[in-house]
Amino acid sequence: MRNRLLCGVMLAAALALVASSTSSLAQTWPQRPVKFLVTLGPGSGIDIGTRLLADQLSKRWSQPVVVENRPGGDGLVAISAMVAAHDDHVLLASPTSSFTAHPFVYKNVPYKPEDLQPIARVSNTIIVIAVPADLPVQSLAELVALARAQPGKLNWAGTTGAIDFLVAAFLRKANLSLSKVPYRNQVEAANDLAAGRIQFNETAYAIVRPQLQAGKLKLLAVTNGARAPVLPDVPTVTEAGYPDLALDGLVGFFGPPEMPLPLREHIAADVEQVGADPAIATRLNDTGQLPNFGGPAEFHAAIELQRARVAAAAKELGIVPTE
Repeated sequence: MRNRLLCGVMLAAALALVASSTSSLAQTWPQRPVKFLVTLGPGSGIDIGTRLLADQLSKRWSQPVVVENRPGGDGLVAISAMVAAHDDHVLLASPTSSFTAHPFVYKNVPYKPEDLQPIARVSNTIIVIAVPADLPVQSLAELVALARAQPGKLNWAGTTGAIDFLVAAFLRKANLSLSKVPYRNQVEAANDLAAGRIQFNETAYAIVRPQLQAGKLKLLAVTNGARAPVLPDVPTVTEAGYPDLALDGLVGFFGPPEMPLPLREHIAADVEQVGADPAIATRLNDTGQLPNFGGPAEFHAAIELQRARVAAAAKELGIVPTE
């Protein structure tokens, strides 16, 4: 009995020491320059948003915060670099819609889901369903009707990852025959959409906005859970009657697997604090993003919901996850 009591006391003391050490780490971090690896190229919404936050975080942390673009491989280049670093001062800035589909796209994914520890949700990308201005449809229902009336004659493009899976699964479930046109560059897809070479594109609002402002495109719906303040007259896909197309474009920051929760919560609180600046909210809106700051637990829950939606879409398409 005495030995058990002694063991219990020692265990409690050890746990208290670990908790104290972790808390101390959170309060003293960062101890040197911090690097954000961005999965997309310069000028993308996440690149601009990360740089805005990095500038303010460097002042708050009294350390340089460097933003490094590592585009390529649907995020795999940046993710692999962050995981390989094993450094809690090397973080990842990424949308989740690409990597939540990785298990269904690649045979050998070079990382495990737990290698990406959610730190902070930053924003939701506004994702739209756009069509050429002269396409004779004014709603998503009319687009579906047109596709059903002209099987095999309409072309579509999406964005590699969760968006592609949800659209493809929706088309199969609705028994619609459209040809998918793959693009390495989403700007090219927007240009072809404006020229009428494709008739339907589900992509980030920021990508198609120049063509929209030029009067060459029109928007039928947003896939987000709520209407976008910058597009108040554009309904959500759920409002339009097609909830299977719903997707919130999650964007946020991730750390390595060894990064403890208190430190991630500490960083998330700092991100939310600097993100409260109205100027940052304005710039995020300008890049087609809705500010939506949240901590590790909220971000993790949102990611898991997206993973479940992608898995359901993959099942509809008959695609099983790779080992």
